[in-house]
Amino acid sequence: MKTKVLQTHNLCKKIKNQVLVDNVNLSLYEGDILGFLGPNGAGKSTTIKMILGLVKPTSGEVEILNYNISTQRESALMSIGAMVEYPSFYPNMSGFENLKLYAGLYNLNDNRVNAVLDLVNLKKDSNKKFEKYSMGMKQRLGIARAFLHSPRIVILDEPTNGLDPEGVIEIRNLIIELAQKQNITFLISSHILGEIQTICNKVAIIKSGSILAQGETETLLKDNGYEKLEDYYLSIVKENPNV
Repeated sequence: MKTKVLQTHNLCKKIKNQVLVDNVNLSLYEGDILGFLGPNGAGKSTTIKMILGLVKPTSGEVEILNYNISTQRESALMSIGAMVEYPSFYPNMSGFENLKLYAGLYNLNDNRVNAVLDLVNLKKDSNKKFEKYSMGMKQRLGIARAFLHSPRIVILDEPTNGLDPEGVIEIRNLIIELAQKQNITFLISSHILGEIQTICNKVAIIKSGSILAQGETETLLKDNGYEKLEDYYLSIVKENPNV
């Protein structure tokens, strides 16, 4: 039986009278690749930030490998890596130097830095300054940072932003390989629904802070008579105009 690595329990976030996230329950097991989908402002980023302990929930809980993010934050975060929103690094430092700074937080050596640079195909550009990187290279460096400490769970926000078609395929294959061979669990937020359908075995669709649908990707499509995730997603969002 696969191990449950992430569980949110009735996760809510309210600011004054506005509900940003409303009773979100997500369950992820080792090796899962979850596509977390929704319109802009749906609550995806707020949910992810609560999972990472960056935003305090109004109510509800997050458990990462049975560690509560509110009361056991340090232990919980040791098992999770993330690239949320646009990756930022020191512009006048090289890719290698930037990652080495983060490696020091985990007492990791240069070999691990070189390994993750190789993983995302940045080894040959490791000594180039970050400010000279293309958008796709910056994105790959952000992904490398998320993998740095060998986490059990990786959260990626729009991981293929700025990548050319070859880069998209490389990242797609990397995610699938790590999930299948190393049982790493992924939560991926993206607007590229064709890519999500290709790599994600599960999806969760959120709108106005509420989960409209979630489950196995193939099962959801088959049970609702769709072949393309894009068509199913649009139907779900339109069927719930007031949510």
